[in-house]
Amino acid sequence: MINHISIQNFAIIQSLQAEFFPGLCVITGETGAGKSVVIEALSLALGSRADKSMVRAGADKAVITLVMDGLNGPGGAGEPGGAPEILTREVSASGKSLCKTDGEIVTLAALQEITAGLVDVHGQYDHQSLLIPERHLGLLDAYGHDLIAPVRRRVADAFAVYRGSRRALDEVVRAASASERELDFLRFEASEIDAAKLNIGEDEELISRIRVMQSSEKIFETLARVYDILAGEGADGVSALSAIGGVRDGLAGLSEYGDAFAEMAGMGAEAYYNLEELESRARAARDSLEFSQADLDMAVARLDLLDKLKAKYGGSIESALLHRDRARERLANIEDSGALRERLAAEAAQAELLLKSQALALSDLRRKAAERLESAITEQLGDLNFTDARFSAAIETDENACTETGADRVEFMLSANKGQPLLPLVKVASGGELSRIMLAFKSVTGDFDGIETMIFDEIDSGISGATASIVGEKLLKMAANHQIVCITHLPQIAAFADHHYVLEKSTDDENTYTTMREIAGQGREEEIARLLGGRNVTETTRKNAEELIRLSRGAG
Repeated sequence: MINHISIQNFAIIQSLQAEFFPGLCVITGETGAGKSVVIEALSLALGSRADKSMVRAGADKAVITLVMDGLNGPGGAGEPGGAPEILTREVSASGKSLCKTDGEIVTLAALQEITAGLVDVHGQYDHQSLLIPERHLGLLDAYGHDLIAPVRRRVADAFAVYRGSRRALDEVVRAASASERELDFLRFEASEIDAAKLNIGEDEELISRIRVMQSSEKIFETLARVYDILAGEGADGVSALSAIGGVRDGLAGLSEYGDAFAEMAGMGAEAYYNLEELESRARAARDSLEFSQADLDMAVARLDLLDKLKAKYGGSIESALLHRDRARERLANIEDSGALRERLAAEAAQAELLLKSQALALSDLRRKAAERLESAITEQLGDLNFTDARFSAAIETDENACTETGADRVEFMLSANKGQPLLPLVKVASGGELSRIMLAFKSVTGDFDGIETMIFDEIDSGISGATASIVGEKLLKMAANHQIVCITHLPQIAAFADHHYVLEKSTDDENTYTTMREIAGQGREEEIARLLGGRNVTETTRKNAEELIRLSRGAG
């Protein structure tokens, strides 16, 4: 809701401040006082196109500020992430335009997006939500909400399932297109690792064995010498093992003379058995040292192969074997993808059939709702003197282009006069005629379109008498749940106002000035009388004005 407007140096307005309130706010004034200028300023603050001609002559810039409050529900003004409380628009004499929301500079597109759901301005302005075809589907669904909403939710759920199945299928199809190239590569890697017949720890064993083979001559000579010392006969005809055997036997004979001798005998026996084991191992090791150059070459080649595979597949035999297992798993998945693709394709087809079925059911409900909406709006148009008007909520259905909202595209069409074809709303009328057409629509859709403030300019163009009173009644009825701002020169409409403002123009030797003030009581009766009788306000016109106000209150 608009709470306050400040206009500085805009067109013929030098400085104007006004408070607005809930209900029906009517603005009247003499011709040329600037009534439409106020609406133009409001529209500019909401994001309409700017032009340097809007700047008052002699001023550097025009500044329009709106204070918004009282927005209903989550995201309203003053709430985190909600609509801004203050909108500011500046237009310089050079033509540059600046937009601000709560003091922060924003782009014009951002301003338009922010204000799109706040205010509708009906007249020759940009902020008319009903002229945006993309909103028509939502309005039709809101009109038939009780029946449409559950089916629309089912369509959204079906679309989510279909979209998920299509994404899964598309991913498998994309993978399949690359899988043939990948298959050969994976098969090569797995085969290469399998052919090597890797064994964990084999590389370390090879390194040790190669070192032995490369030093086999030195090792053989050392082992032979050790064996000769232990088992052969020395210069005195006694081997080391025989000598230690004599030590063992001699000490064993002393065991009976005390524990100390017994302990020494034990040590002698242990030494003998250790040397006997050493002699056996030295002989076996010496005899096994029979390596050929071919054996060494084979071991070196095997170690080189292992090193290459380790470098290629992760740095170890363990990582190479793990890589092979993963390659086999990937191979199995790719080779099984054909069956998976068939299953996902079947699931996607089934999901699409369900989506289309739900979407067509939704389309049927929309067509029934469209018939009711067409009848209701045509009746409203008739009340507003469009006796030959035809309205259509045109629905185009393409079941092959379903989205979460169904398969329909909706656009409101109108023929305002007999013999004229149905055309999109934006091409049908302009000015006051369009304002009345929008009033007819808003009388039907206003309770569910989410727009809290509606502004009507030139709504009384081309009407008078009974039609004007009907317009006033409809505006007052809508004002029970909305803020309505209306410019009029007809007393039959002005009489319905909850808040009445009058624009007044004055001049001095150099400039023209426009001011706006709220009037009530006798001042309001005088203004209604002026609208009834022009410059010649008489007691009769005053009484007529008083009666008109009284009757309008009864209608409300």
